[in-house]
Amino acid sequence: MEERKCRVSVNGEIREYPVGTAYQTIAEDYQSCYEHQIVLVFVGNNQLQELRKRVEGDCKIRFVTTGDAIGHATYKRSMCFLLVKAVHDVAGHDKIERVRIHFSVDKGYYCTAEGDVKVTQDFLEKVSARMKQLSAEKIPIGKRSVHTDDAIEMFHRHGMYDKERLFEYRRVSKVNIYSMNEFEDYYYGYMVPDAGCLKYFSLHLYDEGFVIQMPEKERPEEVPEFKPSPKLFQVLKESVLWGDCQDIETVGALNDMVTKGDMREVVLVQEAHQERRIGEIAKQIADKGNVRFVLIAGPSSSGKTTFSHRLSIQLRVNGLKPHPIAVDNYFVNRENTPRDKDGNYNFECLEAIDIVKFNEDMKALMEGKEVYLPVFDFKSGKRKYESRPKKLGPQDILVIEGIHCLNPKLTELMGDESKFKIYISALTQLNIDEHNRIPTTDGRLIRRLVRDARTRGASAMKTISMWPSVRRGEAENIFPYQEQADVMFNSSLLYELAVLKQYVEPLLFGVDKESEEYLEAKRLLKFFDYFVGIGSEYVPTNSLLREFIGGGCFNV
Repeated sequence: MEERKCRVSVNGEIREYPVGTAYQTIAEDYQSCYEHQIVLVFVGNNQLQELRKRVEGDCKIRFVTTGDAIGHATYKRSMCFLLVKAVHDVAGHDKIERVRIHFSVDKGYYCTAEGDVKVTQDFLEKVSARMKQLSAEKIPIGKRSVHTDDAIEMFHRHGMYDKERLFEYRRVSKVNIYSMNEFEDYYYGYMVPDAGCLKYFSLHLYDEGFVIQMPEKERPEEVPEFKPSPKLFQVLKESVLWGDCQDIETVGALNDMVTKGDMREVVLVQEAHQERRIGEIAKQIADKGNVRFVLIAGPSSSGKTTFSHRLSIQLRVNGLKPHPIAVDNYFVNRENTPRDKDGNYNFECLEAIDIVKFNEDMKALMEGKEVYLPVFDFKSGKRKYESRPKKLGPQDILVIEGIHCLNPKLTELMGDESKFKIYISALTQLNIDEHNRIPTTDGRLIRRLVRDARTRGASAMKTISMWPSVRRGEAENIFPYQEQADVMFNSSLLYELAVLKQYVEPLLFGVDKESEEYLEAKRLLKFFDYFVGIGSEYVPTNSLLREFIGGGCFNV
């Protein structure tokens, strides 16, 4: 019987392959045409597939490499699987209680190993050697679909209690389980076909655990030098300890609280924890004595505006008179705004701000002069001026908020002794389970989707399409200066994703299935399947979360 073949179009070239040929085999034929490792494939109109899948008929395909955002995420996810497998192999499966992948540090992830194991340099070298051995042997990463009840039983048997807890709340009947030799695990998202794809990494002892450092998307074959950010790390570590203290370290644990606990109390405790921290920052500013400028910076959707209002209230409690200043009011007139490489206005670069005028006004205020401050009219793209001048009294303090506030060039004419710098970000302390992180960027994107729809009437498709540009601006203008902050504030709330679920899901369902943004919308919808949602009635009106869902007491 003649073997049935199908026509496969790749990069405009058509070749015939037998029906049932793995996409990995086709990828091997075309790998020399690509600069970076092929790890996934798009089939037809936007259907993302793992390379283990097989050709079923005539089709058009395009490959995804580690130099693409989706491919890079797949590489890092698969590398985590390889790491967890190697740790168990080296320590012994009976010695490890669990390996926890906590949060991003530099270009990698901070991890800890719990059980009868001590993480030392010698241990890490053995783990690294085992990972390289598995990669050299190109150990296949298998995948099988099992009934959810069987998966829950398997996770319990393997001591993966976070996953057992998580899948108690899944409504799907099947679960995809990945395997490497005898080791089985669950991961949220696609995997590479075998360990041979996972060549580039380094392990570093750090704090009470270690960091697995991995390449960036722009240079996927190069492991960057490990350069941790100690202040940011400490805030993230404290956030993990806080989640552990509240018994809400994973989504499954949060779902238990929603279904079996008192969510009103959970919400109030999280809010009280943040208010206490804001009060501590205000007292630190007051105790310093000579602060005239409080500078607040942070990436998109961190809650900077609400934070500045709440901080101002706490500053008043400490006997100071705060005045809010938005750096956005110092935008240059629209026609003078620099443009990016695509010819669009670049509102995120420092040159979009009239630095000279800003410094002149701040210096004049500090000298006790009256100053007419600008108000930027975003509709006309021009500056206007307030009708009344501002003048600082002896107890007055300026609370200045903007993405460039930690960049010394913005405030170069202000004396450093009169500044107090705050970095704020929504540093998600909740993870899906011990091996599956919730990236901080996902938390901020979800916040922004909800706020953009409510305040600007923007579709989820538009917000998702703009997000890569927003993140590039953050990488250039915010993150390089975060360690210069006097204090850092984590605006994330342990319960917030359970609240945001009801707001964001309808927006994501509205994304056109034929659009480029649909894949990201689909990923986020799958992500929210893990959560049991709750209403917003317990969220206080002064909560940072109100900046996004509405109903707050501040004019933001």
